[in-house]
Amino acid sequence: MSKEPLGYFITWTCYGTWLPGDNRGWTKWHKGDHIPQPLLAEWCKEQMVETPIVLNSEQRLIVNAVVTKHCEIRKWTLRQVNCRSTHCHVVVTAAAYDGESVRDQFKAWSKRGLKDHERESGIKEESLRVHWWTRKGSVRHLDDEDSLEAATIYVRDAQDLGGSNYGK
Repeated sequence: MSKEPLGYFITWTCYGTWLPGDNRGWTKWHKGDHIPQPLLAEWCKEQMVETPIVLNSEQRLIVNAVVTKHCEIRKWTLRQVNCRSTHCHVVVTAAAYDGESVRDQFKAWSKRGLKDHERESGIKEESLRVHWWTRKGSVRHLDDEDSLEAATIYVRDAQDLGGSNYGK
């Protein structure tokens, strides 16, 4: 029987902002990191059904608020949330939940909040954005206090400093 992690470091990206084959490298679900593959990136770009989404400051605040509220409702311990213009990071402890379902709940409820905001802004139902997020996302298990603290610091501070050595 495996030990439940102390927390999860969850990351997901906005639709169209980091495609498979991307020149920054990319991660294939359950297959790890991959080098850039320009032809794959171009093919993926051609398959897109909406334009890439870059979140503005108001949309980022909505996502942060939704994640915070969802943690309160579920009685999960939110360590840190930081929605950026092209991706979102969350460090959370969610006892008895697997990280993928936690991630998927954050994405689904955030999408709902963003669509509600579009409606409130006067956008007609048929013009609402459909795709806000890429499929899946990263879920890293944080198995000790040091990892939990490092991920929390990274999400809180390192995004505006250009990164960190988290995970290296």
